[in-house]
Amino acid sequence: MQTETNDPRELIARSPMSALQVLVIGVTVALNALDGFDVASISFAGPGIRKEWGLDAGALGVVLSMEVVGMAIGSLCLGGVADKMGRRRTILGCTALMALGMFMVPTTHGLVELSIWRVITGLGIGGMLAVINAVAAEFSNARRRNLSVTLMSTGYPLGAVVGGMIAQRLLAAYTWRSVFYLGAIATSVLIPFVVAFIPESVQWLTQKRPAGALESVNKTLRRFGHDAIASLPALAPTARRLSIADIFKPGLVDTTILVTLAYFFHITTFYFIIKWTPNIVSSFGFPASSAAGVLVWANVGGLFGGLVFAAFTQKFALRPLTIASMLIGTVMVSLFGITPHDLGKLSMVCAVAEFFINGAIVGMYALFAQAFPTHVRAFGSGFAIGLGRGGSFVAPIIAGYLFQFGYGLPVVAVVMGLGSTMAAIVLLRLKVSSETSVAAT
Repeated sequence: MQTETNDPRELIARSPMSALQVLVIGVTVALNALDGFDVASISFAGPGIRKEWGLDAGALGVVLSMEVVGMAIGSLCLGGVADKMGRRRTILGCTALMALGMFMVPTTHGLVELSIWRVITGLGIGGMLAVINAVAAEFSNARRRNLSVTLMSTGYPLGAVVGGMIAQRLLAAYTWRSVFYLGAIATSVLIPFVVAFIPESVQWLTQKRPAGALESVNKTLRRFGHDAIASLPALAPTARRLSIADIFKPGLVDTTILVTLAYFFHITTFYFIIKWTPNIVSSFGFPASSAAGVLVWANVGGLFGGLVFAAFTQKFALRPLTIASMLIGTVMVSLFGITPHDLGKLSMVCAVAEFFINGAIVGMYALFAQAFPTHVRAFGSGFAIGLGRGGSFVAPIIAGYLFQFGYGLPVVAVVMGLGSTMAAIVLLRLKVSSETSVAAT
């Protein structure tokens, strides 16, 4: 039996989500959690690596930054691969890179070798982030699209919290290598789930028309509980000339610049909390374990912030909600700078700050999905994430120099919190559609 419409994108957009579509979103959450787990794992394994190899602080800093280098490159390059070759194959390739990198790290015996495998791991994670953002948007119906993308984004703090807790237990009984073996196993376990439950994107197939596109689309429609279609919809005359380079051309270049700048500015605030909180709390005279506990509470706040933000996208417009979260995040980071030196109060302020800061990051991922059409959705998201991650480089450096120049925490916190305010100002200029017309994407 065949359905009356021949546009599968409209059929998916207007229909309730099937169990398989919900499962696809769940798999993207798990894939994104690998990013959070990996960030937590290298942070916890760092002291063990430094002690075993006799590294100084500078050399350890290189190790800690190598993954971020790989992530930036992966987001910039592999998002374009997903738009050209397909979402499913790119996810599988990125997952394989991540598993390989995590498995090889424990076998290394030198800084250069370790750094290479951390870059490779980062390549997989960076590419993954760009692709699963597109997948979460394209496998959802129109009503739940923002919810699906924002839920996918909550995987990061989930992985950071759970990964951090597991890493602590492993390191109490084994060496730092055990953390990476666990990461390799967890990543490898997800590969069969991708193979079994994530088909190629119907939107991508309809747009790109590779060999066997109609058969692939109909197979996916049947798995979603829909009837087959007789033929794919006709493409506009300009469709064949579409290119991933369109994000740099009139019509999209303004969007590309704005979302990249907004992500960059906001990430500086996010990484100030993530990278500097343990050091700041330790400088108050608390032990390292207590400082790590404050960061755990910050990640817990980020997780709940993402979940609440995801729910709010069903009732409120995405862009104003994201801007509001950014502005409140600025206020909370500034309050962190004047919070009394009490572990309970510091944990609470950091948790609330990350609640709003991570909520805004979740909103940014959903804005990527709205702002870029299908043929550049992965590349556009990857470009913004890749360049935007530059904020993760400069944030610790800026804060460090401010402290070095003699500024106290109250001033540094205000300055670093302004990154979110600058992001909010940039987003005021962003124009995005509600994407109710899926065929147009």
